[in-house]
Amino acid sequence: MTAIRNHLHGGFTLIELVVTLAILSMLSTVALPMAELTVQRGKEQELHAALRQIRDAIDAYKQAYDEGHITRKVGASGYPPTLDVLVQGVTDALSPKEQKLFFLRRLPRNPFVHDSNIPAAQTWGKRSYTSNADDPQEGDDVFDVYSAVPGIGINGVPYKEW
Repeated sequence: MTAIRNHLHGGFTLIELVVTLAILSMLSTVALPMAELTVQRGKEQELHAALRQIRDAIDAYKQAYDEGHITRKVGASGYPPTLDVLVQGVTDALSPKEQKLFFLRRLPRNPFVHDSNIPAAQTWGKRSYTSNADDPQEGDDVFDVYSAVPGIGINGVPYKEW
């Protein structure tokens, strides 16, 4: 009777441990790719939000230019000369107190650029007004932004085309 009690109160057998480890390893092989996909999806959502925010600010700058709030210059397209101008602001030409117009509180970073030493404005590709959409080039203004990071999104579209 004592031999049976000792066996009932003992630890796990080697086979039970091996089976448990096998089950855990199979679960981890399923969970790891799902976790990586979740991280990528989160970064892609951040990318969409950042692109939308910057593009809305560029459009607001252009509208302020067209309405005469920004001093017009001969030959200028009306788009901001740099992304930093959207944060630094411009003097409102129609304001008697020369108040500044701001279009962004801060410039969002590209979530796929991990080097925090790179300024936020340099994490984006910039397309000027005179540039072709198929081959975006920088110029005297910023008409649009795109992600310069190589890669393809979960939706199958390269990040550069978002």
